[in-house]
Amino acid sequence: IPKRETKKIKHFQEVIKWGTFSLSMYICGIYKKKMSNYTNSPCAACKFLRRKCTSDCVFAPYFPPEEPTKFANVHRIFGASNVSKILQEVAPHQREDAVNSLAYEAEARLTDPVYGCVGAISVLQRQVLRLQRELEETNADLMRYASCLGSETTSAYGGRRG
Repeated sequence: IPKRETKKIKHFQEVIKWGTFSLSMYICGIYKKKMSNYTNSPCAACKFLRRKCTSDCVFAPYFPPEEPTKFANVHRIFGASNVSKILQEVAPHQREDAVNSLAYEAEARLTDPVYGCVGAISVLQRQVLRLQRELEETNADLMRYASCLGSETTSAYGGRRG
């Protein structure tokens, strides 16, 4: 039996010597520890950085454990230290917006390393301009069509036929 396992066995033998009440209390203590770790799982940033997530963790409110890639992308582009500095410099009511902007920029930089979100913005601006021109052309076509219909519905005396 490995040395580590014999230590565990000796420990449990001591626990059993305490009696069944003490044993059940011990088991309940283990259960509570596991439950507390489950409910207080570290934020995505602390999990990624492999450090303990404290109650005053600056990343915890903005990088939940369910979104690990969000922090991974931000860390890859900006670095944890820079993100921490940014969050501390920004007013608390603006931090969520700042994190969302950083996450968007990081994702854009990963897909387009040269232009990032500026490339996406310019593509959208070109699309808006194209759609505006198309809308103007369609409105002009509608006006021509409406004027053609208007001239056909008038009678020889200048009045509308009904």
